[in-house]
Amino acid sequence: MPRDKISILYVDDEENNLFSFKATFRIKYHVITALTGQEALKILGANQIQIIITDQRMPEMTGVEFLEKVLEKFPDPMRILLTGYTDMEAVVDAVNKGKIFHYLAKPWNEEELDLTIAMAYAKYVEKAALKELNEKLEGSNDQLEFLLRQKLLS
Repeated sequence: MPRDKISILYVDDEENNLFSFKATFRIKYHVITALTGQEALKILGANQIQIIITDQRMPEMTGVEFLEKVLEKFPDPMRILLTGYTDMEAVVDAVNKGKIFHYLAKPWNEEELDLTIAMAYAKYVEKAALKELNEKLEGSNDQLEFLLRQKLLS
């Protein structure tokens, strides 16, 4: 995988949508596609993905159900939901259960989707930096606690 490209996993049960997305964004991003949520979960286990874009209406597993499963094992990627239906319940579920970053209606607009990807990636980088700082702080706290215990024991 090229290190300078954002890795995006696009999940949709309609192959034409996958081809269209890949044709539009393959030069700018590292695009991986999946036809089902199950296939996408396997891909997530084998690849470092920064952004997940999924359709809501899929036969085996809805986009929200897929994103709920993603959260259990892969909480770091930013999640974007696409749907061709004006289904407010799905959007509310996506926000509440799938913890999505953004919701877009299908058919997607290239500029709007590209801007959403850029914003999602900026948030991904911000969260990764915060996570790293928290881990360093945790390590420092552990060291201080150890030193304090040593001091109290002597």
